[in-house]
Amino acid sequence: MQESRCPPELAIEPEAAAERAARLIQRAARALRRSGAAVGLSGGLDSAVVAALLCRALGPQKVLALIMPERDSDPALMRSAWALAGQLGLRRKVIRLTPALTLLGAYFHPPTWLLPTRGLRRRAIGHYYRRFRALLPAGESPFAALLLGAEGLRGPWLNDAVAYHRVKVRLRMVVLHYCAERENLLVAGTCNRTELAIGLFVKHGDAAADVFPLCQLYKTQVYQLGQHLELPQEILERPPTPDLLPGLDDELIIGLGYELLDRILVRLEQGLGVQAIAAELGVPVEEVRYVQRLTRRAGHMRCARPGAPSWAPGRRADGAVY
Repeated sequence: MQESRCPPELAIEPEAAAERAARLIQRAARALRRSGAAVGLSGGLDSAVVAALLCRALGPQKVLALIMPERDSDPALMRSAWALAGQLGLRRKVIRLTPALTLLGAYFHPPTWLLPTRGLRRRAIGHYYRRFRALLPAGESPFAALLLGAEGLRGPWLNDAVAYHRVKVRLRMVVLHYCAERENLLVAGTCNRTELAIGLFVKHGDAAADVFPLCQLYKTQVYQLGQHLELPQEILERPPTPDLLPGLDDELIIGLGYELLDRILVRLEQGLGVQAIAAELGVPVEEVRYVQRLTRRAGHMRCARPGAPSWAPGRRADGAVY
């Protein structure tokens, strides 16, 4: 994603976008009578942009950056998160989640403990993902299939694998809320508009926050904002990843790059038909239908939070305080 080749329909005025997000954060803090804000800092783009926006809106000393690595976390991401918090002047704290996940038995189901190194786990998870994808009907993906339940699906350790990655996200949010409430802080979510649209978040997990500064910005727009905020180049250039399972990044999970995905989402929201979108973008109709299917299947996830910003063709995420 390079700003210079950003499609016109996705171009933003980044300073205006940053100011809107900062005002949203300030309104949320006042409305909920919070003394500051906490954010889970992963080392990725979205949480880095949110951290910078919190710093702008509230001042660095009122922001707690919580870094929550576990056994499968990428050490490079953790180093980036720690360095960025220091660069922004935020208060920073590391809480390691491996002991809690071990007590829950998460690393034993599926039996990833048999693979002692991150490299072995990366290769095994890649093999598993490809094997599962081969069992699905044409035009389907593991990500799309598992937006709903696993009834009727086949795959080794399927239910365990789903629980394995989702419990990590939910535990992060439990710890984040606990630390935030001990200091009367607002919990800032890092979900962007693209993720909310297609369900690239965990129900009752990373979508469980007080305010979402990025909910009106597609992923390609978050990248533009990150450039404007002068985030470290290593964060801007790193392929987006949930950092839950070694070897899986966002593009592999979704099956599309973010620029094309966002261009399709913009047109679906405008109410254009599938055939018209495919013709305008010069892509197969099946790809547009796939994105449309993601937005529909993710509906139950967006409805899990009363008053949360909804996304559907023809509607905008509202950015309200919830």
